[in-house]
Amino acid sequence: MPVVFNPSQSAPGVYVQEVPSGSAPIAGVGTSTAGFIGVIPDTITIPTDKPNSNYNSQVFITVENFPYVTETFPSKAGDKITDEVKLCTNFSEFKKSFGDFSLDNGQNNLAQAVYGFFRNGGTRCYVVRVTSEDEASVTAALDKFEAIDEIAIVAAPGITNKTVLDAIAFHCKSVQDRFAILDCPTTNQDGDQTKAIDQSNINNSKILPDNSDYAAFYFPWIKVFDPITKLKNPSGDGLRDVPPSGHIAGVYARVDTQRGVHKAPANEVLVGAADLMYNVSKAQQAGLNSQGINCIRYLNGNIRVWGARTIGGDANGEFKYINVRRLFNYLRESIDEGTQWTVFEPNSPDLWARIRRNVNAFLLTVWRSGALFGDTPEQAFYVKCDEETNPPEIREQGMVVTEIGVAVVKPAEFVIFQLSQWAGPGGK
Repeated sequence: MPVVFNPSQSAPGVYVQEVPSGSAPIAGVGTSTAGFIGVIPDTITIPTDKPNSNYNSQVFITVENFPYVTETFPSKAGDKITDEVKLCTNFSEFKKSFGDFSLDNGQNNLAQAVYGFFRNGGTRCYVVRVTSEDEASVTAALDKFEAIDEIAIVAAPGITNKTVLDAIAFHCKSVQDRFAILDCPTTNQDGDQTKAIDQSNINNSKILPDNSDYAAFYFPWIKVFDPITKLKNPSGDGLRDVPPSGHIAGVYARVDTQRGVHKAPANEVLVGAADLMYNVSKAQQAGLNSQGINCIRYLNGNIRVWGARTIGGDANGEFKYINVRRLFNYLRESIDEGTQWTVFEPNSPDLWARIRRNVNAFLLTVWRSGALFGDTPEQAFYVKCDEETNPPEIREQGMVVTEIGVAVVKPAEFVIFQLSQWAGPGGK
C-alpha cells in the first residue's frame, strides 16, 4: 500500500493513517429464512376472539351458537387481505396481515404452517397470499420472492398439484440460492389414503413431482391441535390434519442454528405434531426412500422426520441428500456476496492472491464447523486462482477464474452394527 503524503503533516512525529484493505472477509449468508405461499380469499371468517382463549396451552373456550358468533377479517368493509409480501418474525405479525386461524381451509393451512414454523425454531419468514393455487397465481408469487435475496426455503403449505410443485422446484433451481419443501397430497387419484404411499400408485397417479435436487417431498400430513376444530366439536380432541411443510421448514431453521446447514434435517422431532394422518412402517418406507420420498414417522415416543433426500433420491447422484444441496447453496451464495469487491479490479496476480486468501479463510471456517470432510484443511478443500486458471485468453475476455474443490460430509443414513457371538478371552 503506497504511503499517502499529507501536506499538513509538517512537524516531526508519528502519524497513523487509515487505509482501505482493498478486500473484505467472506461472511456466511443466512440459510433459514422461509418464504410461504398460501391460498387466502379476500376476506376470511374467524371466531370472535375471547380473552380466555389460549392457543399455546391448547385450551380454547367455546362460544355459544357457533358458527354464528364470528367476525370477518379484515373487519373494515371493502378492505382486502394484503397481496404484498410481508416479513413476519412471529405469529402475531402474521395475524395482523393474514388473519388468525380461520374457517377457511386454505388460510388455516397457511396459518398452521407459519405457527408450526415458529414453534419448531424458525425466526424469520416472508408470506404472500394467492387467491388460487393454479400455476399462474403461484408463479406470480414466486416472481415476488425472486427479488428477496434473504429467502432460502420456499413452501406452499397445502398446495399439492404436481404442476405447481414442479414450478416451485424449478424456481429454486433457477435462482440457485434456495430450497423447496413440498407437501404430498392426502390421497391418491382414487381417493384412497392408504394407497398414497404405494410406489406404483405414486407413479401411476403422477403424485410425485419431477426429480429435482433443489426440493424435498414429505409424507404424510401431520395432526396438530387446531382451535377451530376444537371450537366446532368441543367434545373432540381438537386435532386437524395439516400439511407438514411449515413445521419442517422450522426444523430446517432449528438444525441450521444448532448444528449448521451441513447437518441433515432428519431424525428431528416435529414440535406441535400430535399424530400422523397415516403411520408408515419401515418396510413401506424402504420402497419410497430411494425415490426421495421423505417419511415422517412415529419413533421412540416422538414424531420425527425420518428422511433426508432430495426428490429423485439416488437419481440425483452426488446431490441426493438435502444437506449437501443446501450446503452448496450456502457456499455459492456466501462466496458470491463476499467477493463482489473483486469486480473491475485489475486482473493481476495481486488480485488472484487476495481472492485465494479470502476464499481460503472462509472455507477454513466452514471446515472447522464440521461441514467438510478431512483431518486437515488440505484434505477438506482447495482454492486455485493463478496463471493456470487465468491464461491470457481468459484475461482478454475480462474474466478471472477461481477453481474451488470441497469434500462434503454426507449423512450416516444407514448405520450398521455387525453383531456376533464371542466366546471370551479363553474361548477359541
